[in-house]
Formats: sequence, structure tokens, C-alpha cells
Amino acid sequence: MAWLGLAASVAFADEGALKRLDTGDDTRLWEGVGRLDIGGEGFCTGALIEPDLVLTAAHCLYNKHTGKEVDISKIEFLAGWRNGRASAYRWVRRAVIHPDYVFSKDVDAQRVRNDIALLELQHPISKSGVVPFRTDERPKKGDEIGVVSYARDRSEAPSLQEVCKVLARQHGVLVMSCDVNFGSSGAPVFSIVDGTPRVVSVVSAMAEVDGEKVALGAQLQTPLDDMREKLRSTGRLQTQSKKSLFSNGSNRDTGAKFAKPETAAD
Repeated sequence: MAWLGLAASVAFADEGALKRLDTGDDTRLWEGVGRLDIGGEGFCTGALIEPDLVLTAAHCLYNKHTGKEVDISKIEFLAGWRNGRASAYRWVRRAVIHPDYVFSKDVDAQRVRNDIALLELQHPISKSGVVPFRTDERPKKGDEIGVVSYARDRSEAPSLQEVCKVLARQHGVLVMSCDVNFGSSGAPVFSIVDGTPRVVSVVSAMAEVDGEKVALGAQLQTPLDDMREKLRSTGRLQTQSKKSLFSNGSNRDTGAKFAKPETAAD
């Protein structure tokens, strides 16, 4: 299917292959990427951007069948998860989503460009090898980027694609040649600045252009400071016309069971 009316002139080049990160040496730069387990029934990918903040996709916080938010207290961040062990384990305390995000089963520009969420961990991760990533501005068309992700076919260790490209920027959405699959939702998209990886987007969905699979990424930098401030300034759940802050401060159970997060349109 075409998506966002992307021009047929997009050129698809051969990109770098996925590399499974199985050893400590492999993951040295990437321990801040982790698997987000949701009640043992599904997972997404997340990235540490402060010692107690994880960046991921907003749609990971919703049950795709009912549209209800998941129970935040059942989400666990497994930093650097590989082959049955993590560098750090942390439960999630609270979450804030992009203020303009509206959950929908349909994959469209409105959903994708606002598809980010911040998760506040119960306790900061202070382990020396697990370093939070800095964030940066959106890359331009033609820029080289990379992605570290877990996915349905690679759930027990992260995989790195060192080189893929931004094919287009349309309606606030990055269209990328990166190799993603179900479970890659929330995976950090990196630019390398002075040898240091910086997060520039979050994987939101998959799509197809001219018969080629592409990844779609959310815009990041503009709302991020506001979302951080919201977590810092809000001590308890607030009732709003459109919920943008969840908390497990109470023992409420939403009753929502999380299915595997879909990163592609049905």
C-alpha cells in the first residue's frame, strides 16, 4: 500500500544488515536500550533518556483491541536484555503520552507523528554500564540513521541496524528504510554525532511503499521537554478530558489485557 502519498521516485538502496547483539562487547554502547514487558503478554522496545525515564511509543500503552490503557504497574523495563538476563530491571511508576496523541487502530499521519510516551521508572538506573542517551533534532531526508530494537523474531536479544536512511519527511513523520518488525514499536532511531548515538525518533509503525517495507517514525524533540516537565510537576493522577498521564499510585486495575503490540496496519 502507498502511505502518506509518498512519491514513487523514492529510491530504495541496500542498507546495512541486522546484527544481533549477543555479547557484552556487542552491547557496550546500547545497554540503555531495553525490552518493555507488558504483563507478560506482549512487549515493545524502549530507550533510557534519563536515569529514571524511558522513551517509547504511545500506542504500547493501549490495548489494541479495546483502546483502553494498560495497567502501568505491570510494565517492566529490562535494560540491555539479552539471552535471559538484563543489566537492570525496573518497574514503571508513571507514564505520560504526547498531549496530541489519540489512540486509533488506523495508521495515519496524526497517530504516527505524535506516537511517543515517557515512562517514569520506580527507581533510577545508576549502573555504570547503562548510560542514558541524549536526544537530538530530526534528521533530514537522505541522512543515515540506525535502529536498535527487539522484535517478534528477535525477542531475546536486541538487533542493531547500523545504517539505514531517511527516505522522506512528510506531515511530521519520518519514513525510513530501517528493518523493523512486530515488537519494534518504541525502538529508538539514532543519529551518530561525534561518535555518540543520539535518539532522533521512535519507531511507530510499518508500511509499504512501491512494494518495499518501510518504517515510520514519530517526531520527537518539540514535545519532549513539555512531557518531561509534566512528569516532574504532577504528583498524582489528574482527571482530564483526554488522559495524558497514567499512574500506578493507586491499586486500580484497568482490566485491560495487553496483546502483542502491532506496528503495522491490520
